[in-house]
Amino acid sequence: MARRPALSKAEMEAARIVWKLGEATVRQVFQAIPAERKLDFTTVQTYLRRLEAKGYLRAKRRGRMLVYSARVDPSRVIHETVDDLVNRLFDGETIPLLHHLIRDRLISGEEIRRLREMIDQLEGKPHE
Repeated sequence: MARRPALSKAEMEAARIVWKLGEATVRQVFQAIPAERKLDFTTVQTYLRRLEAKGYLRAKRRGRMLVYSARVDPSRVIHETVDDLVNRLFDGETIPLLHHLIRDRLISGEEIRRLREMIDQLEGKPHE
């Protein structure tokens, strides 16, 4: 499968809204974006058109409106985006990313517990 072009931060924001709603019109996405972002309707429309052109969303006409929905499973997009981030910032190494997340983001005790559970599962150890 050919690689899709990467998403900008704003395109990802619009895509996540469509994914959350299942399907959405430009107006629905526009209304879901926080007002403090101060985006206008045509900018949101442009983001959705770009997402369709890049192969992330599909658009179906319903009457006079276009309704957008996922063309690619959101988990696949997240997987590809994280892989790209790890490759670009950490030269493909995951430990520096984990170090950043654990040390610099100050994960909570609950998150540490969940991380231990995941490590135990990966090692095949029973969890207590």
